[in-house]
Amino acid sequence: MAARLFTAPMSGWGRHPVVSGQQLRSEDLKAISESANLSRGLGRSYGDASLPSSGNSKVADSTLADRLLSFDPTEGVLKAEAGFSLFELNRLFLPRGWFVPVSPGTQFVTLGGMVAADVHGKNHHIAGCFGEHVIRLRIRVPDGRVLETSDDQHSQLFHATLGGMGMTGHILEVEFRMQPTPTPWIWCESLRLPNLQSLISRLREAASSWPYTVGWLDCLASGMSMGRGILMQGRWATPSEAPRQAPPVKRRWNVSIEMPRWVVSHWSIRAFNTIYYWKHLSQRRAGIVHPLSFFYPLDSITNWNLMYGRRGFTQYQCVLPNDKDDGPVRRFMELVTALKVPSFLSVVKDCGEEGKGLISFPMKGMSIALDIPIRPKETQVIIDQLNERVISEGGRIYLAKDALTRPEHFRAMELRLDLWNKVRKQWDPNHSIRSAQSVRLFGDVM
Repeated sequence: MAARLFTAPMSGWGRHPVVSGQQLRSEDLKAISESANLSRGLGRSYGDASLPSSGNSKVADSTLADRLLSFDPTEGVLKAEAGFSLFELNRLFLPRGWFVPVSPGTQFVTLGGMVAADVHGKNHHIAGCFGEHVIRLRIRVPDGRVLETSDDQHSQLFHATLGGMGMTGHILEVEFRMQPTPTPWIWCESLRLPNLQSLISRLREAASSWPYTVGWLDCLASGMSMGRGILMQGRWATPSEAPRQAPPVKRRWNVSIEMPRWVVSHWSIRAFNTIYYWKHLSQRRAGIVHPLSFFYPLDSITNWNLMYGRRGFTQYQCVLPNDKDDGPVRRFMELVTALKVPSFLSVVKDCGEEGKGLISFPMKGMSIALDIPIRPKETQVIIDQLNERVISEGGRIYLAKDALTRPEHFRAMELRLDLWNKVRKQWDPNHSIRSAQSVRLFGDVM
């Protein structure tokens, strides 16, 4: 298939910012990456990580390079092109007793994107990031060579690519180890908890006995109820627990228009959070749930990002250390409450040890994610104050979600940046691979 070049507006999932760029599309990712400044998959990073640095930059669209290359059922080792999606992976392998070892909150991502962001999921406390399960990457580096990289081959490049947001080379192929599952169903227990202290305490306790844990919290509740929420803990159901039939295809709803601003106003989010908290009538629920409902609840709504209206939104995600006490998480949430940050989707997760990706996001502690509507005079101020709190607590942010962090804030929180920059410069001294995010945060020239 001949490569197609077209110019079109692009954005991340948050729909802020929106830029114009040239996209190259072909099934031959190796060929089109040769003249591209950036690779891009399904565009599910929220901010500007997968956006071109200027209108003249060429972006290699990987989504047609989506072939499954091999699978070894004895070892669970799968190799595929970078454009192969998690949606297709689940469709083909979950009914056959296999699941991705680490899954983000959406299945509409590519394997290349999962590597570039070094995604984490509800099981980070036991499984780490996706990169911990990657065996080998095939990468086109900026000087034109195509290299096989792993822990043993070009190891620094390999580790810099895990979580490197695509800035070390064009990811062409990914080889990793899948996880066997006893059934395709999830046994889930959920608990309604009255405040942040109880939510964090139960989240910690669950880590020792549950492979998947996540908490939703009400970011607008204050006083004794600050941080109240719902803890969800899950595991793969056993054959004796699971239904005999396979999970059915789930119906998807569609948001077809940009919603007016009042849909995500302070009062509407407060009302939603109150209803969502109290609709969990019993303090504890338990039972079998559909795997897609457990792992990807928002995937049931196509284009749900349109609910945030024309200006879009940003997702702010940070990780805060909590090995000594819950002070960092409590102080962060006190600031969120004081700023009255309006967020429908406020998620807290327990993170395990830091992985081998040189600037991968998670570290030992608690991760908190907030969806924040873009308001021209408000949002940057909120992000600045949240970042200053994160820096003071020794935490850091997730680049796959970021759109507004200032470079001086990122440098202050990312103490591993000098080593990553050194490896990047070794392979790409002129920064020929660059993005709108690398211009904003790393000082790349457009």
